[in-house]
Amino acid sequence: MSKFSSQITTLFIVVALVCAFVPVFSVEEAEAKSLWNTCLVKITPKCALDIIAVVFENGTISDPCCNDLVKEGKMCHDTLIKYIADKPMLIAHETEYLKKSDDLWNHCVSISKST
Repeated sequence: MSKFSSQITTLFIVVALVCAFVPVFSVEEAEAKSLWNTCLVKITPKCALDIIAVVFENGTISDPCCNDLVKEGKMCHDTLIKYIADKPMLIAHETEYLKKSDDLWNHCVSISKST
């Protein structure tokens, strides 16, 4: 039961992050819904948080999360990271975050190919 509770809590955190970030950028409602339906449902909430931690902090990512990221697709990954990086409090370091995002993508593609 504890594992289930922590997964639900993580899911709510991811949903809260998306709700907090997406409206800030005046994303069309239909586009935000499409992004949610096509991108965020492809990865687990824990992997989503790990991806965010790698790009915006100094987190690490597991091989299974790398595989999920590659399955999510580059367009989804780039779009979601760009939305977050464009947040006013982060935009000053946007170039750094986008580089880390590309580095993460390349790392995960290499992991995905080796499994």
